[in-house]
Parts: sequence; C-alpha cells; structure tokens
Amino acid sequence: MAMEVTQILLNAQAVDGTVRKQAEENLKQFQEQNLPSFLFSLAGELANDDKPAESRKLAGLILKNALDAKEQHRKIELVQRWLSLDSAVKTQIKAFLLRTLSSPVADARSTASQVIAKVAGIELPHKQWPELIGSLLSNIHQLPAPTRQATLESLGYICEEVSPDVVDQDHVNKILTAVVQGMNSSETNNDVRLAAVRALYNALGFARANFCNDMERDYIMRVVCEATLSPEPKIRRAAFECLVAISSTYYEKLAPYIQEIFNITAKAVKEDEEPVALQAIEFWSSICDEEIDILEEYGGDFSGDSDIPCFYFIKQALPVLVPMLLETLLKQEEDQDQDEGAWNIAMAGGTCLGLVARTVGDDIVPLVMPFIEENITKPDWRQREAATYAFGSILEGPSPDKLVPLVNVALNFMLTALMKDPNNHVKDTTAWTLGRMFEFLHGSALETPIITQANCQQIINVLLQSMKDVPNVAEKACGALYFLAQGFEDAGSSSSPLTPFFQEIVQALLGVTHREDAGESRLRTAAYEALNEVVRSSTDETAPLVVQLVPLIMMELHKTLETQEISSDEKQNELQGLLCGCLQVIIQKLGSSEPTKFHFMQYADQMMSLFLRVFASRSATAHEEAMLAIGALAYATGAGFEKYMAEFYRYLEMGLQNFEDYQVCAITVGVVGDVCRALEEKILPYCDGIMTQLLKDLSSNQLHRSVKPPIFSCFGDIALAIGENFEKYLLYAMPMLQSAAELSAHTSGADDDMTEYTNSLRNGILEAYSGIFQGFKGSPKTQLLMPYAPYILQFLDSLYVEKDMDDVVTKTAIGVLGDLADTLGGNAGPLIQQSVSSKEFLKECLSSEDPLVKESAEWAKLAISRAISFLG
Repeated sequence: MAMEVTQILLNAQAVDGTVRKQAEENLKQFQEQNLPSFLFSLAGELANDDKPAESRKLAGLILKNALDAKEQHRKIELVQRWLSLDSAVKTQIKAFLLRTLSSPVADARSTASQVIAKVAGIELPHKQWPELIGSLLSNIHQLPAPTRQATLESLGYICEEVSPDVVDQDHVNKILTAVVQGMNSSETNNDVRLAAVRALYNALGFARANFCNDMERDYIMRVVCEATLSPEPKIRRAAFECLVAISSTYYEKLAPYIQEIFNITAKAVKEDEEPVALQAIEFWSSICDEEIDILEEYGGDFSGDSDIPCFYFIKQALPVLVPMLLETLLKQEEDQDQDEGAWNIAMAGGTCLGLVARTVGDDIVPLVMPFIEENITKPDWRQREAATYAFGSILEGPSPDKLVPLVNVALNFMLTALMKDPNNHVKDTTAWTLGRMFEFLHGSALETPIITQANCQQIINVLLQSMKDVPNVAEKACGALYFLAQGFEDAGSSSSPLTPFFQEIVQALLGVTHREDAGESRLRTAAYEALNEVVRSSTDETAPLVVQLVPLIMMELHKTLETQEISSDEKQNELQGLLCGCLQVIIQKLGSSEPTKFHFMQYADQMMSLFLRVFASRSATAHEEAMLAIGALAYATGAGFEKYMAEFYRYLEMGLQNFEDYQVCAITVGVVGDVCRALEEKILPYCDGIMTQLLKDLSSNQLHRSVKPPIFSCFGDIALAIGENFEKYLLYAMPMLQSAAELSAHTSGADDDMTEYTNSLRNGILEAYSGIFQGFKGSPKTQLLMPYAPYILQFLDSLYVEKDMDDVVTKTAIGVLGDLADTLGGNAGPLIQQSVSSKEFLKECLSSEDPLVKESAEWAKLAISRAISFLG
C-alpha cells in the first residue's frame, strides 16, 4: 500500500470526479483497516524529498486532521486515539516530522511544523515527548536558514497549541533566547526573522517571568522596537502585532518604553504602508481598551492614590496622539461606504479616536473641536467627512454637560448636510453621527433634551427623506431613527413626541423594505430593526395602528412562504427571519396590556400557522426567529396556547434535537420554558417526550456546551408547571444535576471564559433546584426530596467556599437555600443548621450591596427561621 500511497494522494486531487472519489474511498479504507500504518505512511510521504510536492502537502494535511478537529467531542476522540497508538509507531512518525523541517521544499517544512505542534498539543500535557523542545533548539544557530525558519515556526505553533503551564521555565527561557536571536537585526535572512517575530507573538503568554525581569524585558522590548524598523514590511507589521499583544498582556510593564513606542507608531502611521500603519494605530486602541477596563473596574472609588493600576498613558499622550489620529481621518477611500468589510487608516483612526474619548472623557473635546470647525465647511469632501467623523467619534465618553451645547449647535447643521451635501460619503457619515447623538445624548435620563417638540418634526422629515437616498446612506438614516425611537422607550405609555408621526414613520419604513436595492448595505435589516424599535417605544395612543400592522406583516410572511415552495434562497430566508422578528415585537407590545391583547388575539391562529410553516425552510436563522415568536405568543395567550400544542409539539421536538444549529436548540429550550409558564399543568401530556429529549441532550457530547445551562433551568420550569407530577423524573434529573453540580463547584485556575461558563452552568443547576422545590411545595410528596437535600446543601457550601460566584449565581444560590427550607420545613432544619450556607453565606448576602441579592437573602432568612423553629 505504501508504494501506491503517492498515486492515491495525487488522484485525490484529480480534476476527474470519478478518479477523485475512488482515491478518497481508498484513503478511507486504508485508515479504517490499519490506522498506525496509514499515519506512518503519510508521515513518510511528507518526509520524502523525492516525492511530488502535491502528494506531500496533502499527506501532511490529512495527518494534521487526524490529530485535531473543530468540534470538541471529535477532538477528544482524536486525542485518545493518538495516545493509544503503539509508541514505536509514534516515535517513527515524530522522527519523520522533525526530519521534514530540513527539507528544501518550503511547503513541506511549513506543513511539518504545524503537525509537530498538533502532536505536541496532545503529548506535552500528558508529560510525553519531553525531549521535543530540546531537540528543536539544539544547534539552531548552525542550521541553514530554511531549517531555522521552520524550527522557529514550529516553536511558535507549539506555543499557540499548548498552555503555558506545560512548558517549564527553563525551556521557556531557551525558546525566548532562540526567538529573540532570530528577531535581531543581525539576522540577515528575512524569512527567519519573520518566523521569529511571529513566534514571539505566540510565546508572549509564556514570558511572564521574563517580563518581570528588568534586564530581560528591556532586551525583548528593544528587539521588538528594532523589528518595527526592518526594511521588510511583513516584519514591521508582525513586530507591531507583537507590540499590540504586549500592550494588553503586559500593560503594567510599559511605562519605560511608552515614549519610544509613541515615536515609532507615529512614524508608521504617517509614512508606512497601510497594513503596518493599521497595526500601529491598533496599539493605541489596545491601550485605550486596557485603561477603559481598569477605570471601569475601579469606578470612581479611588482618590488618586497609587493603588489603581492605571498609568494614564492616553491622558499623557493626548496633545500628540489626537492630532496624529485626526490626520488619519483625511485618508479615506473612495468606495469604503459600499464595502461592508472595508477597513482602512481613516476608519481605524476614527475608531481609535472614539476609544480615546471613552478613556479620557471631557479632555478630548477642546483638542478635536478646532479641527471640526476648520474642516466642516471646506469645499473638499474629504475635509467635511473627516470633520463629521471626528465629531461622531467623540460623542461617547465626554459628559452631557460638555457635549449637549455643542450638539445643539451642530444638530441643525447636520440635518441640512444630510439633505443637501453633494457627496455620498459626507451624507453617510452625517447620518451615522446623528445616530450617535441620539444614542448617547437623548433619553429620559438627560436633564436638557436635545430633541424637543420644536425640532422633532424637522428631524423626522429629514430622516424619512434620507431613507430614499442610496442604500448606505438610507441604512444609516434607519439606524438614526432606531436610536431616536429608543430614547423615548422609557418615556411611559402616555406621551412621546413621535406619536403624531407614527403612521408616517411606519409607512416610510415599510417603503424601504420594498426597495429594489434593499438587499444592499444591510438596508432591509436596518429598516425592520428601526420598525421594531418604533413599535416598542409606541404609546397606548398608537396601539390601534400597531394592531393594523399585524395583517400587513402576516401578508408579507405569507408571500415569502408561497414563493418558498417554488424556490428557496438566502434572501427569502433572511426576510422570513426579519418578519417573524417583527411579529414577535408586536406580540410582546400588544400582549402586555389587556385591551390591546383582546384586539390582536383574532390573529393568533393565523400567526401560529404561518410560524409553523417557516419550519419547512432550511434556514437556521428563520427557525430561531419563528421559535422566539412562538415563545412570545405562548406568553401572551397563556392557557389558550393549549390548542396549538398538538401541532406545535413535533416542531418543538425537532428543535430540541437540532444539535447542528445549537442556537436553535438553545432557543427551543427557552420556548419550552415559555410554554410551561403559559400552560402550567396542561403541559403534562407532553412532558415525557420533552424530558426524554432534554436528558438525551444533556448526555450527548455533540451538543455545544452553551446549551446545557438553559436545559437545567428548563427542568425547573417544568417542575414549577407540573408540581408533584415531576416525581417520575426525579430519578433521572437529580443524578444529572448532582454530577453537573460537582463538576461546576470547583474551578480553580480557570480562564475568564471558563469561569463565565461555569457560573452560567451553576445558575442553571440552581434554577432547576429552585423550580423543583417550589413545584413540590405543599404537596404530600415533599419527603421524596429529602434524600437530595444533603447534596444540595453541600453544593451551596462548596460554592460559598470557592468564592468565585458572580452576583446572579449568588442571588439564585441564596434563593435555593430559602426554597429548600420553605418546602422541606422542619425535616430539613437539622441539615440546614449544620451547613455553612445558613450562617456565613446568609450573613454576607444580607449585607450585600446588590438589592436583588439582599432581597433574596431576607426571604431565605425568614424561611430558615420558620424551618428551624419547628425544632423548638
């Protein structure tokens, strides 16, 4: 077989479909019949310089895919599979890989370095292949340049693949030494130098100890800064990427270097090629992100003393940083507004300016206003657009006191520009800036409103007129209208300046959705988003008009379903999603008060049958939106929803089985909760099917982990709805909850993502317990829960001891303590008295600053004192 493997790999890339299919079949058979020999011959092919480049590349690729996969469950299988291979075969494969690093063929070297990293990613955490890093680094300086490059590339990929704790500090020092030497300006080969800079980027997370050592840090920083001046643009760009990564990883170590970094970034922004200049701007955006996070975390509590780890780099650099950024705004591209993925110097500069404004607040205003005043009326469109962009960028951050007077002056000017400026770029940015004014400086919280009865009509006239403009301008006008409406959302149900224009606005937005070119620049989506917001913020006065919208939108949805039967395309599916989303908003609006609910119920049957027809489309987005709309309908119709269940149930089951589009699955789980709240005990006939499916979902390793917390909460919704009838599920649900609880109780050393996930898992588990206790309350069957009480209290205690709950989990946890005491009463008294939770944890929550935690704790205290007094 090994003889033929070259030919099969070449055939697998043949133009002729039959030849290709046959070769793929052969590879699959070979892999299934004899995996060790299959992987061995692939590694041999990759390492053999006499073989064709095409077969070697594919061999390496198949080898890489045999070690790693995107889906978590598949990845775990592949890791286990590799670990259980015969160690002699693995040793031979690894030798082939290391040998390939010195191949004269660049593609083969590069592929081998990726595969080496994948093997390292599996073996190093299991304390295998300890000699790898040593063998890569041995005599690296004597090697020919191509091998040095491939070796550095391997080291970089290895650092990307494994976590810092599996490489000991001695090895880290050696890696950094090799990398930094490769980056040095004395390295004459650009490929080697580029590989070294990229490797440093991946190795930064490993270098904590080295960054704490002044001498080593100085040396690393010097070499990175020198690399930003290399004659080769790719090296300059990669070096700036390193600086960006250093700015977020080692912010607190930057002070000695910040002046020099400003000089080299300013030079790059002014003179260098765009990809390099973009990274130089990104450095300052990254510093802003760091300082915004620090200042938000420490809030206003610090009194200027030194315990707050903020160095105020941005504040100090303002006088030079702002002019540098303002200059970039004049480097626009002719067609940037039409291209959705566009990103250039002007856009990066404006984004950074916006971050600077959020970092320093009022201090930025006097530095930007002269630029705006000077350029806003210039004949060259670039100057007018840059001035408008600068103004829009600084509207978030500074205080309303500072901005409102400026906005009051600018508003009229902007409205005129949106109508009359001859240039589309200027109009696009003007509409965006108006949207920002309404987003940040308009709403019930502000003392001086910028929108009054006097100017409201003019604003609406201009925006509605602007919606007829080219798609990119019209889309921004819809966005501005969205924020205009949103500002009135909490004005109460009685009065809103938009009320007299409601009909006109809705007609204009529906007009936009019917434009021939509504598919461009996200225009149709923006129009529906604005329409939804206008409905959400509407008052009782316009409720009859909202009711009239229902048949219109239903008709639109009906049309898409009719055409779907003939042909289904992306656009139709997207439109179905938007229409279902719009109906969902209308259902929530009209369902929230009795008089309007009565009018709209006449459409409920037709709506439901339309939503069910959407499930025939093949689009996950449309399914999600239809499912959410049905959830809203269930909530609004309450017990009346029962008549739809017989037909709806199979779609509910389909949604719960949809592992592929896990968002659909998660939303369906949420809708089960809505239906439980609507139907209460009437959901009983469907519970066996639903619980069976939920338990299957939990035990599947193919379902995305994010769906698991809502499934646990859903147990609680079901138990609340059916009360003591939940008895027959306890045997299945409780062990599942218990093992998940044990897993989620201890998380020390997890990263932020993991901690966030663990907290959502804990919250789901606690919501389940809470629903189960409340569901059984007052039932003669409460004693069935007694055997589980010790485990639940143990879980609460261990959460308290771990000390890494967020406020949401704290509130739910202390609530569960109350529910347990409330439902089990005196029987649980002794158990509760022995738990940490009923003492220290409760005491802490009673004095919490979070009113929701405190309220939950007061209730728990009451329930516990009642349970314990039974013991009297």
